[in-house]
Amino acid sequence: MPLMNRFTNSAVFIAFFALLTLPISFSLSAEAPADKSSTTPLTPQVHRGPVDLRLTLDGKSILVANEQSNSIALIDVASKRVVQEFVCGERPAKIELVGKAQCLVSCSYSGDIYWLDFSTTGFKLLERFHVGYEPIGISVDVKRMRAFVATALSSSITEIDLTEKKVVRSIEVGTWPRYLTLSPDGSRLAVGCSGDSKIYVVDALEGKVLYDEPLSGAINIGHLRPSRDGKYAYFPWMVYRTNPINVRNIQLGWVLASRIARVRLDGSATREAISLDVPRLAVSDPHGLALSPNELRMVCAASGTHELLVYRLQDLPFVGTGGPGDLIDQKLLNDKDMFYRIELGGRPMSVEIADDNRTAYVANYLKDSVQVVDIESKKIVSEIVLGSPDRTQLAFRGMEIFYDGRRSLDQWYSCHTCHYNGGTNSKAMDTKNDGSDMTYKTVIPLYKVDETAPWTWHGWQDDLEASIAKSFVESMQGQPSSAEDNQAVIEFFKSLKPIPNPNRTADGALSPAAERGKLVFESSVAGCAKCHSGPNFSDGQIHDVGLGSKDDRYVGYNTPSLLGLVSKVRYMHDGRAKSLESVLKEWHAPEEVTGEGKLTAEQMADLIEYLKSL
Repeated sequence: MPLMNRFTNSAVFIAFFALLTLPISFSLSAEAPADKSSTTPLTPQVHRGPVDLRLTLDGKSILVANEQSNSIALIDVASKRVVQEFVCGERPAKIELVGKAQCLVSCSYSGDIYWLDFSTTGFKLLERFHVGYEPIGISVDVKRMRAFVATALSSSITEIDLTEKKVVRSIEVGTWPRYLTLSPDGSRLAVGCSGDSKIYVVDALEGKVLYDEPLSGAINIGHLRPSRDGKYAYFPWMVYRTNPINVRNIQLGWVLASRIARVRLDGSATREAISLDVPRLAVSDPHGLALSPNELRMVCAASGTHELLVYRLQDLPFVGTGGPGDLIDQKLLNDKDMFYRIELGGRPMSVEIADDNRTAYVANYLKDSVQVVDIESKKIVSEIVLGSPDRTQLAFRGMEIFYDGRRSLDQWYSCHTCHYNGGTNSKAMDTKNDGSDMTYKTVIPLYKVDETAPWTWHGWQDDLEASIAKSFVESMQGQPSSAEDNQAVIEFFKSLKPIPNPNRTADGALSPAAERGKLVFESSVAGCAKCHSGPNFSDGQIHDVGLGSKDDRYVGYNTPSLLGLVSKVRYMHDGRAKSLESVLKEWHAPEEVTGEGKLTAEQMADLIEYLKSL
């Protein structure tokens, strides 16, 4: 559940993560025992933070996307050493192969797609495509030389012709498309849209949405993988259900729960799913997913509970309409080969399975390594160290706490579950932190939290450390946090950097429409700047705007910051508005706020352009 309900968006650079500045091609790491990976001295000492990996077609190398060092590493499987590293754009998120010795890399914060060749002694940049709007997932049709990129902030898929080296099409889907997968024959594309809780199935040849499959209450849809026959796309996600936060409801899976589902790629049909949560020992933040080449096994990286979930795929009791139930099917608990868990530690994010159908390679963000796991013997075989972050820093400790689902009751969810990577998810959620039950509030991003007192949507909390401590024991129903833990979390919040606004020019300037909108924003007719003032666009005051609930314990709302509106899909304190147009025309119309007249259509359009640029 949300750590707190009133924070703002702005940039504070992650000072304790040193970034590399030049492409390099020498060994950076060596194989180390699994229990020594965090202490092995390396040069340079930097947190690389691997978030994705791909095994090359010949199985001899592993490509790794390192989010924190803005780099791509190439690991030799035989020697278990990094043999090449290339510095790319900011925040690499996904890697996809283009044949035997080429790959595409999405750089989510810089908005770039890098096309790299790694066949020689060093990476070679073939092309860089600037697509903007937070590119994350990539799928490639090698036969047609077409790449499909999920650009999360544009609600669309960008199609790139690799032969012509240009963007050729934008395919509109739902909100927050983050991950996607292409059927083996290249005809169908499945896209996970976490903003509107749906999977969209697209005709990849025609560039048209064929149908969508709703996922009730879904948040944080993870990696998608196709079956060999092209009939299904598999993926993990979490579901939020609007029930009161108490021990019973959490333990029944009635608040937050984890699922793996499959949707049909060959025609519309109700999604089929299994529940992942074991009573009193739940799964949190399932993210990475892979199928073994023979499709005997399906594995899932549960990043919040630091483990690899292993399933016997063909016998899983996937349920469609009416299912799959709140907790794991008892059949999986009775059959120790159908389902088991392998403890990994850290934050496992992405997984690939080798052709031997038993060796899994896992990108572990907090371990800062690639773990080699034998999924049949259920053991970590070795660990390939990538970096050496300063684990004594409070901010790093805060990061570990933030992504740790075991801080909640029965390890059901982490801070990240609601504040996705420090930002927000797509739901209005209940929280104990505002002193009332069943009064749902949107989850506000945590950027620049230390500068935006007071806290919570009602603004009653003037002690940030106390707010965090309260969240652990009330919203998350977990154990009390120590003063050092609370300070560590605050230091981590200070390190958070929001996504650069894609609606600004390269030098950060406003468009002409946004410039006009700024004048409207500051005018007495619109009256926006009266409350949304200062560098964070908030006066830090409580205002009663007539939108409260009779069940609210407090009257009025803390003025929310307007920074980062482009990265949200819900607005107002309870998420009642799904667009800025709805906010300004239905719920917070300028003429009702100031009483000085209605904005013209042109003024309204310009004002919205300005708001989207903040």
